[in-house]
Amino acid sequence: MFKRAYILVLIFIFFVVFSSIGKTMFILFHLGIPEYLNFTDYLDILFHGLPLDLSVAGFLCIIPALILTASIWVSKNIISLSLKIYIALLAFLLSTIAIADIGIYTYWGFHLDASIFLYLKKPQEAFASISSLQILIGLLSIAVYAILIYISFAYSINKLILKLYKPQSQWKAFLGMTILTCSLILPIRGGLSVSSMNVGKAYYSDVVFFNHAAINPYFNFMYSLFKPENFESQYQFFDLKEAQSIFADLHKHTQSESNLQLLKNRQANIIFVILESFSANILAALGGDTQIAPNLNEFAKEGMLFSNFYANSYRTDRGLVSILSGYPAQPTAAIIKYPRKTESLPSIPKTLIERGYTSSLYYGGDVDFANMRSYFVGCCGIKNIISDTNFPIKDKMTKWGVPDHLLINKYIEDFRQKETDKPFVDIILTLSSHEPFDVPNKQFEEPYLNSIHYTDSCIGIFIGELKKTPFWDNTLVVMVSDHSIQSYPKVMSNDQRFHIPMIWMGGALNKSQDASQEIWLQEQFGSQNDIAASLLSQMGIDYSHFTFSKDMFNSTSHKFAFFSYNNGFTMADSTGSLTFDNNANKVVEQRGNILLENKAKAFFQNMYWDLGNR
Repeated sequence: MFKRAYILVLIFIFFVVFSSIGKTMFILFHLGIPEYLNFTDYLDILFHGLPLDLSVAGFLCIIPALILTASIWVSKNIISLSLKIYIALLAFLLSTIAIADIGIYTYWGFHLDASIFLYLKKPQEAFASISSLQILIGLLSIAVYAILIYISFAYSINKLILKLYKPQSQWKAFLGMTILTCSLILPIRGGLSVSSMNVGKAYYSDVVFFNHAAINPYFNFMYSLFKPENFESQYQFFDLKEAQSIFADLHKHTQSESNLQLLKNRQANIIFVILESFSANILAALGGDTQIAPNLNEFAKEGMLFSNFYANSYRTDRGLVSILSGYPAQPTAAIIKYPRKTESLPSIPKTLIERGYTSSLYYGGDVDFANMRSYFVGCCGIKNIISDTNFPIKDKMTKWGVPDHLLINKYIEDFRQKETDKPFVDIILTLSSHEPFDVPNKQFEEPYLNSIHYTDSCIGIFIGELKKTPFWDNTLVVMVSDHSIQSYPKVMSNDQRFHIPMIWMGGALNKSQDASQEIWLQEQFGSQNDIAASLLSQMGIDYSHFTFSKDMFNSTSHKFAFFSYNNGFTMADSTGSLTFDNNANKVVEQRGNILLENKAKAFFQNMYWDLGNR
């Protein structure tokens, strides 16, 4: 059994080594793309790409593991031949993907993925831009690389296979090999944490090419096979031109500045506090109980509460993109799972970083969950990411990671070390109010309400400490939920399920304007994707590249909220609301204005068209 296990480990290492060789070829071929690349950068690329390499190796070892298990009973010559056939086929496949990936990246700027099949439907057009010489060089490269893989296997591992003998205790050997084969799930999945392996695991640098070089092309290709990307052809309610015309009318407004100037200084510091699963019904002003979240209720009075504000979706991965990139969420897909697409999105942090701001993310959980790292690094340009790995093991007290009070303490500790002459845009992402709501204390019997109360107490401490710093007078704190809770209370309309709190407060907030204007502002309808345009307009920054975001403070813009659920969507404004279910292909809830149906459908169609064309 031990000899078979040893051979399987060698095969595993064999695949990891060839992944590294492939990356090295990729880097050497594209050496002119990055501005610089030293040996340390090269090692960083290999190191940060290693999790994907291990995942691929684990996947490719499944069949060898089964063949080696069969060797307990089957002749070693048959086993040797079976593995040679497997490696030969695999060598051809791996070399084809590796060489094609190197060539395609030159033209596309991203790795080979399942979209290649779309182009291969018309091979004449697909190869039109490639010369005969390039095709010949490519084919020769594939052949040479495949032969290298096969010969390396034959001389390093096949010799050991030919020395195998049948064990004395076949069932013990079978049990051991079965356990070893099952353990391959660990590298394939990336461990036992809540997040499974994804492309975003390789993202670590603000140099895009370094992130791309770290990605394992085989993993990227397999990952994309299960992620259909023909989004632009989905949900065709109208002719495309008509849909785009309706969408343009929805976002029509004058280019005048916002009615209200809410910031005392247009270069204010910004802190986003993104609250896990906070629903609007926790605030007394919106029909809730002041005892559940006493601090947020006070902040709603001190700052500015947006009373008709909605989440774009029901998941954190979707909410983050809506909040920071002004991009609405799709019910059947999450753009954050497609790093190539998120890299094309604008974002508030990157927009401000380009204007001299620094940026940090603080999250007590696994930042690799749902490809979040690739989004924060690749789209938002955030270099400083603090997550569960920055805390000692004893602090990871819950299923999701580090509880909110320890996260807040860490942020406050680091915050005090900031340089006062540099503006910043920071993001704090809480997690303790996520199911199963396991928090360190108990004030309410209902688990969800108890977790909200706990996180609220942490935010209260955070704001209290922030007020003691010299940054307070020039800082805007934007508190907004990533999504609402879908399970409490059990009886809710669709509107209520997506109704979330958003509060702006801080020393940078101007509260001296006319009270009637403030009330007008607080009552405007909006959703997470509108934060980008609304905030940037206050800072005097052009937001036209945030296509789906509108300035809630501009009196000439159409104020509405849009959100999607499972496989449906809702649009709501001051005239009514409409919910359309795609599975049923009909309106399932409607209140007031019947004209909302076409507007909602056009908005929905446009966001899928945009997703498909990124």
